[in-house]
Amino acid sequence: MPKNLSSAEVDAFRARLCAVAQKRFAKQGVDGALGCSPMTPYRYFRNKEEILAAVRAAAFDRFASALEEAARKTRGDLRAGGQAMGEAYIRFALGDPDAYRLMFDLSQPHPDRYPELVRASARARHMMSAALEALVKAGIFAGDPELLGYVFWATMHGLVVLHLAGKLPEKPDFPTIQQEAMRLLVAGARSDVAAPKPQAARQKGTS
Repeated sequence: MPKNLSSAEVDAFRARLCAVAQKRFAKQGVDGALGCSPMTPYRYFRNKEEILAAVRAAAFDRFASALEEAARKTRGDLRAGGQAMGEAYIRFALGDPDAYRLMFDLSQPHPDRYPELVRASARARHMMSAALEALVKAGIFAGDPELLGYVFWATMHGLVVLHLAGKLPEKPDFPTIQQEAMRLLVAGARSDVAAPKPQAARQKGTS
């Protein structure tokens, strides 16, 4: 019979399991990536989906921490803060591509069943919107901060995924493309540029 485990032992093993699993999850599957007996993880997790949720939540928390640290270091300078957060995003994604790929893995069904994953992903998403909300409040950007957050995030994510997949050319290189994308987004979000209403809102107003 297995011994009763303390909450500290459970937490310690879960953390170790996540650290090992994130590197080889996609390549070898859960059983091949854990570095322990195939049955051992199920003393700590209910199933493979719960393990993946825990790994992804841990990655989202590290990602959010990187964005939060960038914001703290540039507090008081909104423009520098936005740039620093963008740089932190790229550093995390390219510095830990295994974690980044797992964060946005599409294979896990019903991610909303895992409260820690929902919390961690919302924490990261909030940082993107919060930076843009501050820029809008200061009159630097115009528009809906949440919508702007999704547009900036989608652009950054698309560039990172294309880069990690080897789909971008050597020239212009990734930094050049990324800087140009950000230049265009910032130029379009500036408060001195008329912000069009979202398509759905325009359609509703004309119906």
